[in-house]
Amino acid sequence: MQLRDLNRQYEALKGELDEAMLRTAASGAYIMGEAVAELEQRLACYVGVKHCISCASGTDALRLALMALGVGLGDAVFVPDFTFFATAEAVALQGATPIMVDVDANDFNINPDDLLAKYRYLTAHSSLRPVAVIAVDLFGRPADYDRLQPLCRSLQLHLVEDGAQGFGGMLQQSRACSFGDIATTSFFPAKPLGCYGDGGALFTDNDDWADRLRSLRVHGKGTDKYDNVRIGLNSRLDTLQAAVLRVKLRHFDNELKAVDRIARRYNELLQGKAILPTLPDGVSASWAQYTIQVEQRDALRSKLLEAGIPSAVYYPRTMQRQSAFAAIGHLQQPCPVADRLTERVLSLPMHPYLTDEEMELVARTI
Repeated sequence: MQLRDLNRQYEALKGELDEAMLRTAASGAYIMGEAVAELEQRLACYVGVKHCISCASGTDALRLALMALGVGLGDAVFVPDFTFFATAEAVALQGATPIMVDVDANDFNINPDDLLAKYRYLTAHSSLRPVAVIAVDLFGRPADYDRLQPLCRSLQLHLVEDGAQGFGGMLQQSRACSFGDIATTSFFPAKPLGCYGDGGALFTDNDDWADRLRSLRVHGKGTDKYDNVRIGLNSRLDTLQAAVLRVKLRHFDNELKAVDRIARRYNELLQGKAILPTLPDGVSASWAQYTIQVEQRDALRSKLLEAGIPSAVYYPRTMQRQSAFAAIGHLQQPCPVADRLTERVLSLPMHPYLTDEEMELVARTI
């Protein structure tokens, strides 16, 4: 797409966002204003679930999900070894133990076969009670829920979908954030649907969990904020962020189409030059990141930087290798694919307003 067309689209969106923010500022309803409830209804409808409960961040969303499920001390929660720290951090904040599972080399998501192996090892070597799995839709592609859902049912594990990077992706005809018993997402600015600060949301079809989550996000409130029936958090989405998201959600499908076109063009330009991200039939991604795998990754990144091209490494260290989890090392088993990915992955520029000329420069440099 030509630069002038992209600029026209951007200016139109910017005008709507400016108007929404000014209207919110004038309203005086800065916390849990009308825009929050309306956004929740639209998000629930978009995802295709009964309930959306907004909150202050994606990390809070993960913790609230675990709180609603009753996860705590003595429990074990399985998480991918290759992901952002918050996924495992939320487990530890609840007093539970995160157990790292290897990922698939093609889609970067939790490997169901290794999940079963890690489950069997844990139950044979520990008194911890396995209670849940957090599956991350990494880089925008939904995890393998066709296998994860029946596996979790058979093992009597709750399935939490961490859709922070996956919002907007699809598996067959179902959208990301509809696959878990409870699903979470983040509206951090770098995410597929981003606001102008921190924000998050949870999704579920379960009425009881939804009621509990609405209580937990406001200090465990009951009939009102001075009737506290449980210990909760202060985790509300402010009205300004809801107003921004309400505008951006109207344009979201067009942005998804744009990043999908960009990913397809990257695949054409980079064919044979790296291991490229691919999508099987029936799967669409929100392309939070366009991530390739290459040997001599750091040398390539230096060359891109010399050409003025930004890139990023998500993630240079697995969960098992984080110092914060050193104390539970005796419960962890090797995750060789995750270890290998930390040395090979490189994320290239990816956003809806990337021009053909910019993509071609990236490809020439590589």
